[in-house]
Amino acid sequence: MPARRSRGDGGLYFDEHRDRWIAVVTVGYTPAGKRIVRKASGTSKTAAQRRLKEILRDYEDGQINAPGDHTVASAVAEWLAHGLTDRDPVTVATCTILATRHIIPDLGARKLRELSAEDVDSWLAGKSSTLSTSTLQRLHSILGRVIKRGMARDHVRRNVAQLCAVPAGQPGRRSKALTFAQAEAILRAAEGSRLYAYIVVSLLTGARTEELRALTWDHVDLDGDPDLSPPIPAHLAVWRSVRAGGDTKTRKSRRTMALPARCVTALRELRDRQDREREKAGDRWQDDVGLVFTTRYGRPLDAASVRRDFRTAIKTAEGIDPAQWTPRELRHSFVSLLSDNKVPLERISMLVGHKSTLVTELVYRQQIRPVLQDGAEVMDSIFGDGAER
Repeated sequence: MPARRSRGDGGLYFDEHRDRWIAVVTVGYTPAGKRIVRKASGTSKTAAQRRLKEILRDYEDGQINAPGDHTVASAVAEWLAHGLTDRDPVTVATCTILATRHIIPDLGARKLRELSAEDVDSWLAGKSSTLSTSTLQRLHSILGRVIKRGMARDHVRRNVAQLCAVPAGQPGRRSKALTFAQAEAILRAAEGSRLYAYIVVSLLTGARTEELRALTWDHVDLDGDPDLSPPIPAHLAVWRSVRAGGDTKTRKSRRTMALPARCVTALRELRDRQDREREKAGDRWQDDVGLVFTTRYGRPLDAASVRRDFRTAIKTAEGIDPAQWTPRELRHSFVSLLSDNKVPLERISMLVGHKSTLVTELVYRQQIRPVLQDGAEVMDSIFGDGAER
Protein backbone atom coordinates (compact mmCIF):
# COMPACT_ATOMS: atom_id res chain seq x y z
CA MET A 1 0.00 0.00 0.00
CA PRO A 2 1.49 3.41 -0.94
CA ALA A 3 2.68 5.60 1.90
CA ARG A 4 0.49 8.54 2.88
CA ARG A 5 1.84 11.93 1.73
CA SER A 6 3.13 14.17 4.50
CA ARG A 7 0.87 16.93 5.79
CA GLY A 8 1.28 20.04 3.68
CA ASP A 9 2.63 18.16 0.66
CA GLY A 10 -0.75 18.13 -1.07
CA GLY A 11 -2.55 15.23 -2.67
CA LEU A 12 -2.79 13.42 -5.99
CA TYR A 13 -5.71 11.54 -7.47
CA PHE A 14 -6.90 10.33 -10.86
CA ASP A 15 -10.02 11.94 -12.32
CA GLU A 16 -11.62 9.36 -14.61
CA HIS A 17 -14.10 11.86 -16.03
CA ARG A 18 -11.27 14.17 -17.19
CA ASP A 19 -8.82 11.32 -17.73
CA ARG A 20 -6.12 13.32 -15.97
CA TRP A 21 -4.14 13.23 -12.76
CA ILE A 22 -5.12 16.05 -10.38
CA ALA A 23 -2.77 17.66 -7.86
CA VAL A 24 -4.40 19.61 -5.03
CA VAL A 25 -2.94 21.45 -2.05
CA THR A 26 -4.24 23.77 0.66
CA VAL A 27 -2.13 26.92 0.75
CA GLY A 28 -3.88 28.87 3.47
CA TYR A 29 -7.15 30.20 4.76
CA THR A 30 -9.22 33.30 4.05
CA PRO A 31 -9.99 35.78 6.87
CA ALA A 32 -13.37 34.00 7.12
CA GLY A 33 -11.64 30.66 7.75
CA LYS A 34 -12.30 29.14 4.34
CA ARG A 35 -9.53 27.03 2.86
CA ILE A 36 -7.57 28.39 -0.12
CA VAL A 37 -7.03 25.47 -2.47
CA ARG A 38 -4.86 25.35 -5.55
CA LYS A 39 -5.16 22.65 -8.18
CA ALA A 40 -3.10 21.53 -11.14
CA SER A 41 -3.42 18.66 -13.57
CA GLY A 42 -1.32 16.51 -15.85
CA THR A 43 -1.79 13.68 -18.32
CA SER A 44 0.52 11.55 -16.19
CA LYS A 45 1.14 11.18 -12.51
CA THR A 46 4.68 12.50 -12.96
CA ALA A 47 3.43 15.63 -14.76
CA ALA A 48 0.85 16.28 -12.04
CA GLN A 49 3.51 15.82 -9.34
CA ARG A 50 5.74 18.29 -11.16
CA ARG A 51 2.92 20.84 -11.24
CA LEU A 52 2.27 20.20 -7.55
CA LYS A 53 5.92 20.94 -6.77
CA GLU A 54 5.64 24.21 -8.73
CA ILE A 55 2.58 25.22 -6.71
CA LEU A 56 4.38 24.45 -3.44
CA ARG A 57 7.48 26.30 -4.61
CA ASP A 58 5.40 29.34 -5.53
CA TYR A 59 3.69 29.13 -2.17
CA GLU A 60 7.05 29.16 -0.38
CA ASP A 61 8.19 32.09 -2.55
CA GLY A 62 5.07 34.04 -1.70
CA GLN A 63 3.58 33.92 -5.22
CA ILE A 64 0.52 31.84 -4.53
CA ASN A 65 -1.75 34.90 -4.57
CA ALA A 66 -1.14 35.32 -8.29
CA PRO A 67 -3.83 33.79 -10.49
CA GLY A 68 -2.46 31.23 -12.89
CA ASP A 69 -3.48 33.35 -15.87
CA HIS A 70 -2.19 36.70 -14.51
CA THR A 71 -0.54 38.20 -17.58
CA VAL A 72 1.56 41.28 -18.19
CA ALA A 73 -1.50 42.85 -19.86
CA SER A 74 -3.67 42.36 -16.76
CA ALA A 75 -0.85 43.64 -14.53
CA VAL A 76 -0.50 46.76 -16.68
CA ALA A 77 -4.27 47.34 -16.64
CA GLU A 78 -4.29 47.02 -12.85
CA TRP A 79 -1.41 49.50 -12.52
CA LEU A 80 -3.06 52.02 -14.84
CA ALA A 81 -6.29 51.75 -12.86
CA HIS A 82 -4.87 51.88 -9.33
CA GLY A 83 -1.17 52.78 -9.46
CA LEU A 84 -1.42 56.33 -10.78
CA THR A 85 -3.64 57.94 -8.19
CA ASP A 86 -2.89 61.59 -7.39
CA ARG A 87 -0.84 61.91 -10.58
CA ASP A 88 -1.27 64.74 -13.04
CA PRO A 89 -3.84 63.87 -15.75
CA VAL A 90 -1.21 64.50 -18.43
CA THR A 91 1.09 61.95 -16.76
CA VAL A 92 -1.74 59.41 -16.60
CA ALA A 93 -2.57 59.98 -20.26
CA THR A 94 1.08 59.62 -21.31
CA CYS A 95 1.57 56.40 -19.34
CA THR A 96 -1.66 54.97 -20.74
CA ILE A 97 -0.66 55.72 -24.33
CA LEU A 98 2.83 54.24 -23.93
CA ALA A 99 1.56 51.14 -22.15
CA THR A 100 -1.27 50.40 -24.59
CA ARG A 101 0.82 51.08 -27.69
CA HIS A 102 4.10 49.43 -26.78
CA ILE A 103 3.90 47.16 -23.73
CA ILE A 104 0.57 45.34 -24.02
CA PRO A 105 0.83 44.49 -27.76
CA ASP A 106 4.35 43.06 -27.40
CA LEU A 107 4.49 41.58 -23.89
CA GLY A 108 0.86 41.49 -22.78
CA ALA A 109 0.19 37.82 -23.53
CA ARG A 110 3.13 36.62 -21.42
CA LYS A 111 2.26 35.45 -17.91
CA LEU A 112 3.74 37.90 -15.44
CA ARG A 113 5.60 35.24 -13.46
CA GLU A 114 7.09 33.84 -16.67
CA LEU A 115 8.36 37.17 -18.00
CA SER A 116 12.15 36.93 -18.23
CA ALA A 117 15.00 39.40 -18.51
CA GLU A 118 15.64 38.01 -22.00
CA ASP A 119 12.07 38.94 -22.97
CA VAL A 120 12.57 42.50 -21.76
CA ASP A 121 16.00 42.86 -23.39
CA SER A 122 14.66 41.62 -26.72
CA TRP A 123 11.62 43.91 -26.49
CA LEU A 124 13.71 47.01 -25.73
CA ALA A 125 16.20 46.16 -28.47
CA GLY A 126 13.38 45.91 -30.99
CA LYS A 127 11.90 49.24 -29.90
CA SER A 128 15.27 50.98 -30.08
CA SER A 129 15.14 51.01 -33.89
CA THR A 130 12.09 53.29 -33.94
CA LEU A 131 11.87 55.07 -30.57
CA SER A 132 14.08 57.69 -28.92
CA THR A 133 16.22 56.92 -25.90
CA SER A 134 13.99 59.00 -23.64
CA THR A 135 10.88 57.07 -24.76
CA LEU A 136 12.67 53.77 -24.15
CA GLN A 137 13.54 54.97 -20.65
CA ARG A 138 9.90 55.79 -19.99
CA LEU A 139 8.75 52.39 -21.22
CA HIS A 140 11.36 50.67 -19.07
CA SER A 141 10.26 52.71 -16.06
CA ILE A 142 6.58 51.88 -16.60
CA LEU A 143 7.26 48.16 -16.94
CA GLY A 144 9.44 48.25 -13.83
CA ARG A 145 6.69 49.93 -11.82
CA VAL A 146 4.10 47.44 -13.08
CA ILE A 147 6.26 44.50 -11.95
CA LYS A 148 7.06 46.23 -8.65
CA ARG A 149 3.35 46.49 -7.94
CA GLY A 150 3.04 42.79 -8.77
CA MET A 151 5.85 41.97 -6.32
CA ALA A 152 4.08 43.91 -3.57
CA ARG A 153 1.03 41.71 -4.14
CA ASP A 154 2.94 38.43 -4.28
CA HIS A 155 2.28 37.93 -7.98
CA VAL A 156 5.92 37.64 -8.99
CA ARG A 157 9.22 36.98 -7.24
CA ARG A 158 11.59 39.51 -8.78
CA ASN A 159 11.57 42.58 -10.96
CA VAL A 160 13.21 41.43 -14.18
CA ALA A 161 12.98 44.92 -15.66
CA GLN A 162 15.54 46.12 -13.12
CA LEU A 163 17.99 43.55 -14.47
CA CYS A 164 17.89 45.08 -17.96
CA ALA A 165 19.71 48.13 -19.27
CA VAL A 166 18.00 50.56 -21.61
CA PRO A 167 19.68 50.57 -25.04
CA ALA A 168 20.33 53.74 -26.98
CA GLY A 169 17.40 54.65 -29.18
CA GLN A 170 17.01 56.97 -32.10
CA PRO A 171 18.55 60.42 -31.58
CA GLY A 172 16.00 63.02 -30.61
CA ARG A 173 15.85 66.64 -31.64
CA ARG A 174 18.95 68.34 -30.27
CA SER A 175 18.27 71.46 -28.24
CA LYS A 176 20.10 74.55 -29.36
CA ALA A 177 20.64 78.12 -28.24
CA LEU A 178 20.25 81.49 -29.89
CA THR A 179 23.27 83.64 -30.55
CA PHE A 180 23.13 87.23 -29.33
CA ALA A 181 22.26 88.46 -32.83
CA GLN A 182 19.50 85.87 -33.19
CA ALA A 183 18.12 86.72 -29.73
CA GLU A 184 17.96 90.41 -30.66
CA ALA A 185 16.22 89.55 -33.93
CA ILE A 186 13.60 87.51 -32.07
CA LEU A 187 12.97 90.26 -29.53
CA ARG A 188 12.51 92.82 -32.32
CA ALA A 189 10.15 90.54 -34.25
CA ALA A 190 8.06 89.66 -31.17
CA GLU A 191 7.59 93.24 -30.01
CA GLY A 192 3.89 94.11 -29.93
CA SER A 193 2.75 90.47 -29.98
CA ARG A 194 0.73 88.84 -27.19
CA LEU A 195 3.71 86.73 -26.19
CA TYR A 196 6.31 89.49 -26.19
CA ALA A 197 6.58 89.82 -22.38
CA TYR A 198 6.70 86.03 -22.04
CA ILE A 199 9.57 85.80 -24.54
CA VAL A 200 11.49 88.63 -22.88
CA VAL A 201 11.14 87.18 -19.37
CA SER A 202 11.98 83.65 -20.51
CA LEU A 203 15.06 84.74 -22.46
CA LEU A 204 16.39 87.19 -19.87
CA THR A 205 15.72 85.16 -16.70
CA GLY A 206 15.94 81.53 -17.89
CA ALA A 207 12.67 80.57 -16.19
CA ARG A 208 11.08 77.31 -17.35
CA THR A 209 7.94 77.51 -19.46
CA GLU A 210 6.04 75.53 -16.81
CA GLU A 211 7.11 78.13 -14.22
CA LEU A 212 6.09 81.14 -16.30
CA ARG A 213 2.67 79.69 -17.12
CA ALA A 214 1.97 79.42 -13.38
CA LEU A 215 3.45 82.83 -12.46
CA THR A 216 1.05 85.20 -10.67
CA TRP A 217 1.23 88.96 -10.26
CA ASP A 218 1.57 88.68 -6.47
CA HIS A 219 4.91 86.96 -7.10
CA VAL A 220 6.15 89.84 -9.29
CA ASP A 221 7.53 93.09 -7.83
CA LEU A 222 8.22 95.61 -10.59
CA ASP A 223 9.32 98.38 -8.21
CA GLY A 224 11.52 96.74 -5.58
CA ASP A 225 12.66 98.94 -2.71
CA PRO A 226 15.71 101.04 -3.64
CA ASP A 227 15.69 102.85 -0.27
CA LEU A 228 16.57 99.77 1.76
CA SER A 229 20.15 98.84 2.55
CA PRO A 230 21.00 96.84 0.58
CA PRO A 231 18.36 97.92 -1.95
CA ILE A 232 15.84 95.34 -3.21
CA PRO A 233 15.65 95.33 -7.02
CA ALA A 234 12.58 94.55 -9.11
CA HIS A 235 12.19 90.79 -9.00
CA LEU A 236 9.98 87.77 -9.55
CA ALA A 237 9.60 84.77 -7.24
CA VAL A 238 9.50 81.37 -8.93
CA TRP A 239 7.63 79.36 -6.31
CA ARG A 240 5.06 77.54 -8.41
CA SER A 241 4.71 75.60 -11.65
CA VAL A 242 1.95 73.91 -13.62
CA ARG A 243 3.08 70.51 -12.34
CA ALA A 244 0.72 68.39 -10.27
CA GLY A 245 0.33 70.03 -6.86
CA GLY A 246 1.86 73.27 -8.13
CA ASP A 247 5.38 72.34 -6.98
CA THR A 248 8.47 73.38 -8.88
CA LYS A 249 10.61 70.72 -10.54
CA THR A 250 13.11 70.60 -7.64
CA ARG A 251 13.52 72.35 -4.32
CA LYS A 252 16.31 74.48 -5.78
CA SER A 253 13.92 75.58 -8.51
CA ARG A 254 12.19 77.73 -5.89
CA ARG A 255 14.16 80.92 -6.36
CA THR A 256 13.75 84.69 -6.47
CA MET A 257 15.43 86.47 -9.37
CA ALA A 258 16.13 90.13 -10.03
CA LEU A 259 14.46 91.38 -13.20
CA PRO A 260 16.49 93.04 -15.96
CA ALA A 261 15.17 96.48 -16.94
CA ARG A 262 13.84 95.16 -20.26
CA CYS A 263 11.72 92.61 -18.37
CA VAL A 264 10.32 95.30 -16.08
CA THR A 265 9.28 97.43 -19.06
CA ALA A 266 7.69 94.48 -20.88
CA LEU A 267 5.77 93.36 -17.77
CA ARG A 268 4.47 96.87 -17.09
CA GLU A 269 3.14 97.02 -20.65
CA LEU A 270 1.63 93.54 -20.26
CA ARG A 271 -0.13 94.52 -17.02
CA ASP A 272 -1.68 97.57 -18.67
CA ARG A 273 -2.76 95.47 -21.64
CA GLN A 274 -4.24 92.83 -19.37
CA ASP A 275 -6.24 95.48 -17.47
CA ARG A 276 -7.76 96.64 -20.76
CA GLU A 277 -8.57 93.07 -21.80
CA ARG A 278 -10.17 92.34 -18.43
CA GLU A 279 -12.37 95.40 -18.71
CA LYS A 280 -13.34 94.54 -22.27
CA ALA A 281 -14.07 90.87 -21.48
CA GLY A 282 -16.30 91.70 -18.49
CA ASP A 283 -18.08 88.59 -17.23
CA ARG A 284 -16.17 86.41 -19.68
CA TRP A 285 -12.90 87.03 -17.84
CA GLN A 286 -11.96 83.72 -16.16
CA ASP A 287 -8.74 84.42 -14.26
CA ASP A 288 -9.35 84.29 -10.50
CA VAL A 289 -5.76 83.75 -9.32
CA GLY A 290 -4.02 86.68 -11.02
CA LEU A 291 -1.93 84.88 -13.63
CA VAL A 292 0.66 86.99 -15.41
CA PHE A 293 0.38 85.23 -18.77
CA THR A 294 -3.14 84.39 -19.97
CA THR A 295 -5.33 84.30 -23.04
CA ARG A 296 -7.38 87.38 -23.92
CA TYR A 297 -10.14 86.02 -21.66
CA GLY A 298 -7.94 85.27 -18.66
CA ARG A 299 -7.63 81.54 -19.21
CA PRO A 300 -4.29 79.84 -18.43
CA LEU A 301 -1.92 79.17 -21.29
CA ASP A 302 -1.10 75.57 -22.13
CA ALA A 303 2.13 74.32 -23.65
CA ALA A 304 0.63 73.98 -27.13
CA SER A 305 -0.73 77.53 -27.22
CA VAL A 306 2.60 78.95 -26.00
CA ARG A 307 4.45 77.04 -28.70
CA ARG A 308 2.00 78.20 -31.38
CA ASP A 309 2.02 81.85 -30.29
CA PHE A 310 5.80 81.80 -29.95
CA ARG A 311 6.27 80.69 -33.55
CA THR A 312 3.73 83.25 -34.73
CA ALA A 313 5.51 86.02 -32.82
CA ILE A 314 8.95 85.28 -34.32
CA LYS A 315 7.91 84.52 -37.90
CA THR A 316 9.37 87.82 -39.18
CA ALA A 317 12.69 87.47 -37.32
CA GLU A 318 15.57 87.74 -39.76
CA GLY A 319 17.52 84.52 -40.21
CA ILE A 320 15.13 82.51 -37.99
CA ASP A 321 12.98 79.57 -39.13
CA PRO A 322 10.13 79.49 -36.55
CA ALA A 323 9.53 75.77 -37.12
CA GLN A 324 13.06 75.03 -35.88
CA TRP A 325 12.68 76.72 -32.50
CA THR A 326 10.63 76.09 -29.36
CA PRO A 327 10.00 78.24 -26.25
CA ARG A 328 12.16 76.03 -24.03
CA GLU A 329 15.18 76.94 -26.14
CA LEU A 330 14.93 80.48 -24.78
CA ARG A 331 16.11 78.93 -21.50
CA HIS A 332 19.00 77.24 -23.29
CA SER A 333 19.83 80.59 -24.85
CA PHE A 334 19.89 82.21 -21.41
CA VAL A 335 22.50 79.68 -20.28
CA SER A 336 24.51 80.12 -23.48
CA LEU A 337 24.59 83.91 -23.27
CA LEU A 338 25.69 83.82 -19.64
CA SER A 339 28.41 81.31 -20.46
CA ASP A 340 29.59 83.44 -23.40
CA ASN A 341 29.98 86.31 -20.94
CA LYS A 342 32.09 84.19 -18.55
CA VAL A 343 29.52 83.69 -15.80
CA PRO A 344 30.72 80.72 -13.68
CA LEU A 345 28.89 77.42 -14.03
CA GLU A 346 27.87 77.47 -10.37
CA ARG A 347 26.10 80.81 -10.80
CA ILE A 348 24.37 79.65 -13.98
CA SER A 349 23.17 76.52 -12.21
CA MET A 350 21.74 78.59 -9.35
CA LEU A 351 20.00 81.04 -11.68
CA VAL A 352 18.23 78.34 -13.70
CA GLY A 353 17.28 76.37 -10.58
CA HIS A 354 19.16 73.16 -11.28
CA LYS A 355 19.63 70.60 -8.55
CA SER A 356 23.37 70.60 -9.16
CA THR A 357 25.96 71.83 -11.64
CA LEU A 358 26.06 68.28 -13.03
CA VAL A 359 22.54 68.76 -14.42
CA THR A 360 23.61 72.04 -16.00
CA GLU A 361 26.59 70.37 -17.64
CA LEU A 362 24.71 67.29 -18.88
CA VAL A 363 21.65 69.08 -20.26
CA TYR A 364 23.27 72.26 -21.52
CA ARG A 365 26.74 70.98 -22.45
CA GLN A 366 26.46 72.30 -26.02
CA GLN A 367 25.64 75.77 -24.72
CA ILE A 368 28.33 76.01 -22.04
CA ARG A 369 31.71 77.22 -23.25
CA PRO A 370 34.46 75.84 -21.01
CA VAL A 371 36.73 78.46 -19.46
CA LEU A 372 39.70 76.17 -19.07
CA GLN A 373 42.17 78.83 -20.17
CA ASP A 374 41.73 80.77 -16.93
CA GLY A 375 44.34 78.75 -15.04
CA ALA A 376 46.96 79.31 -17.70
CA GLU A 377 46.22 83.03 -17.82
CA VAL A 378 46.62 83.38 -14.06
CA MET A 379 49.85 81.38 -14.03
CA ASP A 380 51.24 83.53 -16.87
CA SER A 381 50.52 86.63 -14.81
CA ILE A 382 52.33 85.11 -11.81
CA PHE A 383 55.35 83.50 -13.44
CA GLY A 384 55.55 85.25 -16.82
CA ASP A 385 56.49 83.49 -20.03
CA GLY A 386 60.09 82.68 -18.97
CA ALA A 387 61.58 84.67 -21.85
CA GLU A 388 63.89 86.61 -19.50
CA ARG A 389 65.72 83.48 -18.38
